[in-house]
Amino acid sequence: MKNVAVIGAGTMGNGIAHTFAQFDYKVQLIDVSQASLDKGLATITKNLDRMVAKESITEADKQRTLKNISTYTNLEEGVEYASLVVEAATENLDLKLKIFKDLDKFCPDDTILASNTSSISITQIGAATSRPQMVIGMHFMNPVPIMKLVEIIKGYSTSAETYNTVKSLSEKLNKVPVEVNDYPGFVANRILMPMINEAIETLYNGVAGVQEIDTVMKLGMAHPMGPLQLADFIGLDVCLSILKVMYDGFKNPKYAPCPLLVNMVMAGKFGIKSGEGFYDYSESRRAEKVADMFK
Repeated sequence: MKNVAVIGAGTMGNGIAHTFAQFDYKVQLIDVSQASLDKGLATITKNLDRMVAKESITEADKQRTLKNISTYTNLEEGVEYASLVVEAATENLDLKLKIFKDLDKFCPDDTILASNTSSISITQIGAATSRPQMVIGMHFMNPVPIMKLVEIIKGYSTSAETYNTVKSLSEKLNKVPVEVNDYPGFVANRILMPMINEAIETLYNGVAGVQEIDTVMKLGMAHPMGPLQLADFIGLDVCLSILKVMYDGFKNPKYAPCPLLVNMVMAGKFGIKSGEGFYDYSESRRAEKVADMFK
């Protein structure tokens, strides 16, 4: 398994592509937009430059990693020889189902189809294909080159062979795979998103300000990043999508998104990627915060 296709050149997609390429996999990075591909490659290059500056990799390692990545705007061409596809598109069920139906048509019969979804059912995604036994969740954490965890989500039909292959592959990427069953939010977001939502409710109710809430959680609970800052880093639109999936899946009001979160997303305030969320992110501040994650 040396050819890996990654669908989506955004924050997660370019991080996944970076990670596979750094471990000498041939990566086909696919996006419908050439501009997004160019931006994704620029991000990978900047992150590799930071690693060179820290002397965690050499300039030769950087160049080898970049050489391992090729880009495509055509899905069929990009996945033609893939042994594994990792989908990292927007957290939207209809979009993911369409992508997996297309992957089922275009990929070789023995290609494993993985989704980096944060919350959407792997069973439902797998049912859109003729190979549900080869569909699995591979949920990386952001920033992918740094964070060790990979949640591996088994759908109802996912085979043991598929799970074992993906588990072994994750370990070869120097990640720590954790087996998770297919329920809304899996483990990471089932625990994390209610906490973030409650932090937003705490702000919404006027209990304390943004800095104060984050400071309490950092200094009192030893969290490396406060929940509101973390929400900005994840993307408020992504947080909202995950909470909606969990609310629809469990029919439990504790997963209902806070009205403040809903309004911020409607206003286009998505966090670091839009330049404003609970914190202000000028271009310089955005670069600084991303750079901090690679220290």
